[in-house]
Amino acid sequence: MTVSTHMLRRRRFLPLFVTQLLNAFNDNLYKTAMVLFVVYEVYRSEEAEGMFSAVASAVFILPFFLFSALAGQLADMRDKARIIRIVKACEIGIMSVGAIGLVLAWKGIGVHTLAIPLLMLALFAMGVHSTFFGPIKYAILPQHLEEHEVLAGTGLVEAGTYIAILFGTILAGWIPVEAAAAGVVITAVIGYFVARQVPEAPAQGELEPLDFHFVRSSIALVRNTSHDRRVFLAIMAISFFWTIGAVLFIQFPPLAKNVLTASKEVASLFLVIFSIGVAIGSVSVNALLKGTVSARYSPGSVIAMGLFVLGFYLVCRAWTPDATGLLDVREFVVHPMAIPLLLCLLGIAIAGGMFVVPLYAFLTTFVPKTQTARTIAANNIVNSGAMVIGSLLATGLSAVGLDIVHHLLLSAAMCLVSAWLGLMLLKAERAAAV
Repeated sequence: MTVSTHMLRRRRFLPLFVTQLLNAFNDNLYKTAMVLFVVYEVYRSEEAEGMFSAVASAVFILPFFLFSALAGQLADMRDKARIIRIVKACEIGIMSVGAIGLVLAWKGIGVHTLAIPLLMLALFAMGVHSTFFGPIKYAILPQHLEEHEVLAGTGLVEAGTYIAILFGTILAGWIPVEAAAAGVVITAVIGYFVARQVPEAPAQGELEPLDFHFVRSSIALVRNTSHDRRVFLAIMAISFFWTIGAVLFIQFPPLAKNVLTASKEVASLFLVIFSIGVAIGSVSVNALLKGTVSARYSPGSVIAMGLFVLGFYLVCRAWTPDATGLLDVREFVVHPMAIPLLLCLLGIAIAGGMFVVPLYAFLTTFVPKTQTARTIAANNIVNSGAMVIGSLLATGLSAVGLDIVHHLLLSAAMCLVSAWLGLMLLKAERAAAV
């Protein structure tokens, strides 16, 4: 905690930390406001709502698959702070388009022909924005922090990200959609000015020509990260984790509405609980590991996550729908099954945070600093490919009419694969230490 407090007082960490907070906050204020409005105000069937939620997730994730290789090259071969400023300037324009889409949807003007296409366009552009920002937020840490500070810095970034997701998600569920439209533009402007305070982080290796062929560069990038078995296994384990997370996030709004007969504020509460849990898990595992980068707790954490997912499924199956209408938050929390449901959700998130944070630290610790951003980018390529597959699978399951609650079993099963990968990583870590 002393290391963490010390870093939060330093310009080498604080502006990046705040920039990432605002970035995660704005992403989730926009995405959650968009999905909740469409699910609750536009569509009237579980299948259509589940499909829209899945398609929206795929649209946001797709840029990571397409452009991560270029993003990693830029981050390793150019000044990272300069890229952050350019990306944050673009966010102002992207959020302006998204705000127009939200206002048009709110006014009922061209909802299907204009508003939703604009919303999806802005969502795709925010995916591109996050693709170029993502490698930097982790790769810049070893450049600005001491070696013993990297795990704490990674944990702070991860915990801060989920706290920001928490506040963005709360606001999206509780404020009017027109207020969300204004909020995303204002936050983008503030984020740009904060980003200008990030210290310079010039390239640390030889400048190389950029490869704009995304297929060739992506394949080469992923292949190059496979040389260190620990890094490769960490990437694979993170990918399965985020696939599980993507499927869960896709399910929350339609599941809250159709299975639990709950309002959009309750759907927002689910995302809030999830974010709090990941933040708790992120900080907890750093305290347990005492600054050491290790996968020691990862296999057990993801097994616990799978058990909590199974518990969440069982509670949803036993839930008695309300016949009078959608439950608000007050009505929901006094339901006899609400506390077990929320505790299962919190357990999923805490265990997930404990699983994934040390894995990100592997990616920034066991590669040369000249390769850090490209390693994160390779991770993003594999992650996004796995998440797109998860989104398409969820879309397919909704299209064939499988109840949304049964999708939870898919998430529980994927935890077993993540546990096996975590165990393989732990064995590789111990072999390297001999």
